[in-house]
Amino acid sequence: MTYTETHAGPVRTTCPYCGVGCGVLATPTASDGDPAHPANRGRLCGKGMALHETLGHETRLLHPRVDGAQAGWDAALDRVAGAFRSTIARHGPDSVALYVSGQLLTEDYYAANKLAKGFLGTANIDSNSRLCMSSAVAGHIRAFGQDVVPVGYDDLCGADLAVLSGSNAAWCHPVLFQRMEAAGVPYVVIDPRRTPTCEGAALHLPLRPGSDVALWNGLLSHLARTVPCDLTLPGAAEAVAAATSTVAGTAAACDLDPADVAAFFGLFARTERVVTLFSQGVNQSSSGTDKVNAIINAHLLTGRIGGGAGPFSITGQPNAMGGREVGALSNLLAGHLSFDHAPDLEALRAFWSAPNLVAGPGRKAVDLFRAIGCGQVRAVWIMGTNPAVSLPDSAAVRAALAACPFVAVSDCADGTDTLAHAHVALPALAWGERDGTVTNSERVISRQRPFMAPAGEARADWRIVAGVAARLGFGAAFAWTGSHEVFDEHARLTGLATGRRRVFDISGLAGMTRAAYDAMDPVRWPVPLAPAAEDVFAAGYPTADGRPRLVPLRHRAPANAVSAAFPWRLSTGRLRDQWHTMTRTGLSPRLMRHYPEPFVAVHPDAAGGMADGTLAVVGTAHGSATLRVRHDAGMRPGDLFVPMHWTDRFASAGRVNAAVNAAVDPISGQPEFKHTPAALAAFPVTWSGSVLARGPLDLGWAEWRACWPMAGGVWRCELAGTGAPEAAFARARAAAEGTGNWTVLRDPGAGTFSAVRLREGVLQAAVTLASGPGAPGSGTPARDWLASRFAAAALSPGDRRALLAGRNAAGEPASPTICSCHGVSRAAILGARAAGSVGLAAIGAATKAGTGCGSCRPEISALLRVAPA
Repeated sequence: MTYTETHAGPVRTTCPYCGVGCGVLATPTASDGDPAHPANRGRLCGKGMALHETLGHETRLLHPRVDGAQAGWDAALDRVAGAFRSTIARHGPDSVALYVSGQLLTEDYYAANKLAKGFLGTANIDSNSRLCMSSAVAGHIRAFGQDVVPVGYDDLCGADLAVLSGSNAAWCHPVLFQRMEAAGVPYVVIDPRRTPTCEGAALHLPLRPGSDVALWNGLLSHLARTVPCDLTLPGAAEAVAAATSTVAGTAAACDLDPADVAAFFGLFARTERVVTLFSQGVNQSSSGTDKVNAIINAHLLTGRIGGGAGPFSITGQPNAMGGREVGALSNLLAGHLSFDHAPDLEALRAFWSAPNLVAGPGRKAVDLFRAIGCGQVRAVWIMGTNPAVSLPDSAAVRAALAACPFVAVSDCADGTDTLAHAHVALPALAWGERDGTVTNSERVISRQRPFMAPAGEARADWRIVAGVAARLGFGAAFAWTGSHEVFDEHARLTGLATGRRRVFDISGLAGMTRAAYDAMDPVRWPVPLAPAAEDVFAAGYPTADGRPRLVPLRHRAPANAVSAAFPWRLSTGRLRDQWHTMTRTGLSPRLMRHYPEPFVAVHPDAAGGMADGTLAVVGTAHGSATLRVRHDAGMRPGDLFVPMHWTDRFASAGRVNAAVNAAVDPISGQPEFKHTPAALAAFPVTWSGSVLARGPLDLGWAEWRACWPMAGGVWRCELAGTGAPEAAFARARAAAEGTGNWTVLRDPGAGTFSAVRLREGVLQAAVTLASGPGAPGSGTPARDWLASRFAAAALSPGDRRALLAGRNAAGEPASPTICSCHGVSRAAILGARAAGSVGLAAIGAATKAGTGCGSCRPEISALLRVAPA
């Protein structure tokens, strides 16, 4: 069957998570990999396999709201248009802004950027993609003349060596990582942490956080001395002179073993086909653009670009690339047009018939919210993102939104931290309902097709934008009748003749009928009217002289140094089974089993006596978070790692971005999420416990809590606090009150309290609490066993005794889930290992772990590596 053939059953669409851009065969009850899609060829990761589990409407924004009250669409759109009109009239166009998202489809992005830059007259439109790949954009422009990713997945999987720099691809881009591993590509990992990606690496370089430029400069210096190089390239001689270093000097600057540095340099030098894949560990830095160019310098100097080699920026969001294409960052114009080229501006003004086209860049994300906080921006429209959680120094962001005279929020999810500040809430379509395109990390444009009817009164984001534009008097320029018409306009714009060559050209896709758009296959740009060469730089680089440029660089330390008060280096990042602020993945019990609580990873020898599983406060000059301590021998002593996903809905103090410094790269504006000076201290508690009940509970009184859904509509909450344990036990029971009868066991002398509530023999709630700090699962039965007791038709006497005793029927303590697909715990894997199963295949045969999506295989390997025989 060809890709464009249709049949009754699943709809061919695209995954809404990372930038790999996997094809999905989707229905409301199943999500499978699309074997015909070039990105994944049938594979999906655990998040993709659980997509159908996140389609419920229980957390959806279903109707427009104005000032907290449900309203009709006309009233809501009138209010948004009126607020923007009056704000511009009184304070000028620079007083309004849009903040958009890599979760938007290209058509939505295009409409928002057109409204802002062409008609409102403000360049203050930025995207949450500023937080993940804007340093790569700036680096590409400095080196290549335009933002072009020259490498694709086939190049990576066909290389003779891959260098993964600042990328935990095994967790963050698992399908691409597994493709590379299946191809047998040897790889080097450059990362301060020993992540799951390191398990199969030929070499791991755990460099000092922030020292990437020193490492790549050292490599450049080595290459200039040992292999043929093109020193005639613009900037090459200056870059080599600035990079001069020895193996020993590089090792000292990066706090690495000189033997490892020499091994890396030698491996790179003697391998022609090298692809360097880089991601947030490179980009999210106050010197992120320099880090990107340091990588590109090494490839350009030695000709390792094209033909299966080159630098490869892998994006974090499904349509971060699409946002770059339409100019939805404050320093970009649509279609890769440039503010610096006057004919580009004139061509765009004429194409759009734009009365108020901006002449220069606007504010980048961090500066934008600072401007909101100080009253320079007085009306903001936020689309498809949650900056009250995701931006650094998020307490300041919340204060800015609280003080802003007008905030509109378009989102599919209700109850987000950002939506709490909205004067107008606009319900947008969610994945499964949306119709448009996205572009993945290798420049492949794919269709996202709907397979569900819109929930409530939700509308497409481009249609919401068009509704506001019409009320502002710009309706003729936004009079699209479907997403195919928006895409057609976008495609035609990319072919504008402005006197300079632009690599991004999809004018060959213009003029499609609705039927052709519906059936569109995945296609990699450029797609000009005339056939294009497969090598994007075959006709030369899009610079004035057609040649790329090396950038002379010197290592700069992170913006804020550690001190006596804040001696730790805090880094934040993603987990395998979670996505952004958990508005989708937090709905899936399967995905929540992997790491259900927010944690701080610290080397056990540097933990200062804090036991694994106890609570600690990570504090900085900006804020704090309270988290489970997780001992991790893969951490550098002195470094901390905290996942960035948790919100107030799932944990009382898990929002780590409240503690992250707001330092940014001076060129890209990308925040420094990977280096914030921090302090670490024990969180003192006198009691800890857990509550399990059917449905979410109000446990806001607990000084610390973490809650997550389990199978069958059961919620589990871990609690801790100070004060009398018996008083806390009473409050926990009251929160879990309902029909049925309680059976209670108290032992104040031992400091233990247990209770279960049954209705006609069926378990309805369980509360267990004990004196002391506790650890995950302390004083409670194993999660999976306890969840199964909620599903039982009646509770046996033995199970009841086990519940009250805080153990499961087999007497096993709680164990974290490693394999989310099959629900296999750490204890089960270690048990299979102790019984004689050696290696991944044997563990898979014994437990099924690692036989689903495969994302857990590196973690299983790490577990087996340290497990006793």
